[in-house]
Amino acid sequence: MSVRPYWEVTFDADGDVDAPERDRLLADVNRQNVRDLLVFAHGWNNQRSGATRLYSRFFAPVPSLAPKARLGYVGVIWPSMMFADEPIPNFPASAAAEVPKTARSQLDKNSRHALLEVFPGRATVVEQIARLLEQRPVDGASLEEFGRLVRLLVDVPPQGPQAAFAADTLAEGVPESEPEMLFGDTARACADFARALELVESPDGAAQGAQGFSFTPKGVWDGAHELLRQATYYAMKRRAGTVGERGLGRVIGQLAQAAPNVRVHLIGHSFGGRLVSFTLRGLPEGVRTVKSVTLLQGAFSHYAFAARLPDDPHASGVLHGQQNRIDGPLVCCWSRFDSALSTFYPLASRMAGDDRSLAGDLAENFDVGRLLGAKWGAMGHDGVQAVDGTQRYVLADALKRKLPASGCVNVDASAVVCHGDPPNGAHSDIVHRELAQVVLAAGRVT
Repeated sequence: MSVRPYWEVTFDADGDVDAPERDRLLADVNRQNVRDLLVFAHGWNNQRSGATRLYSRFFAPVPSLAPKARLGYVGVIWPSMMFADEPIPNFPASAAAEVPKTARSQLDKNSRHALLEVFPGRATVVEQIARLLEQRPVDGASLEEFGRLVRLLVDVPPQGPQAAFAADTLAEGVPESEPEMLFGDTARACADFARALELVESPDGAAQGAQGFSFTPKGVWDGAHELLRQATYYAMKRRAGTVGERGLGRVIGQLAQAAPNVRVHLIGHSFGGRLVSFTLRGLPEGVRTVKSVTLLQGAFSHYAFAARLPDDPHASGVLHGQQNRIDGPLVCCWSRFDSALSTFYPLASRMAGDDRSLAGDLAENFDVGRLLGAKWGAMGHDGVQAVDGTQRYVLADALKRKLPASGCVNVDASAVVCHGDPPNGAHSDIVHRELAQVVLAAGRVT
């Protein structure tokens, strides 16, 4: 670890904390004379070692940026996963990332192992899914069976504590949480994902789109593989809300009692951004120790904090008003080079009942972000939306000026968050000194 003092706090899928780790943090933070505590939650990730490496790399420049600050660091460990064929910029590539493109639709052994780890007790289901992806049968019944297995794997509809944490929006107070990709026509979802893959992976995808797409029945299995990927990420998004509200929110409340003078700064990447945002909802009443929240390529709805949705005055964001629990700003860093959020997130988030036919639209218009992004877009694609008073900066200006002391702030970080290969683009390109500067500026850490 590049910084000290550093603690890790581990949560299970239902938000239950590792008690010895929590108690060590609560006991040590005062002894270490910490004034500002930076708490980072990772997004998709397979192992503790990978999360620790991310934290070490991101935190490394912080001491030199604030040499006189009394800093402490926390890494949140929670059960999420990523597919092994997704290279992370500035990190060693996994062996699976070198699998030829023709084999990408199959489930590689590392991704299979990750699925078994994050969805325990589903070994038979994972093997059946892997077999279908390998065989790629041409009959429609096999696609529907694939959809059934995916729903079984990711627990749809959800059971237990996680059931209340899948939604991004509320319709007259009732959570909306049924994505079309899991509750609708599996063949249609696979076709949409196959077309989107063609767009982001092919340099001349737009030109091909202008001529119309043509897929063989076997070709749609590329889309089926992407459906599996997005379904697991739907489960991770749901899990992130659970861990944030039921887990980290309570721990921050306990920390406020044990060390009331410690200023807490929450940082979240991808689904970790959702985790730290739901942490606000889990804070005990009266706790004001969270001084800033910084979202790095947040993988949840850009309307999550909205009082009302532009297309539905009776609907609101699931975190409406929670930014007011921060004694400081909520800063959202986003990038136009994040194809995971600009292309696949809107497709995966579209809810049942949306009549738009992407199969036809993508053949005529290749801008998925424009087609679906306005309604189903993500924080990391275009920032916080529909929240009055939100301030907007490009990264260079955000680093020169004093950020607002409260409210929502969007920072276009495309100048540095710009590297990464398909299908996710720059989604994980977050290890930058400039983003560490944003975190310190948001929290007024000097």
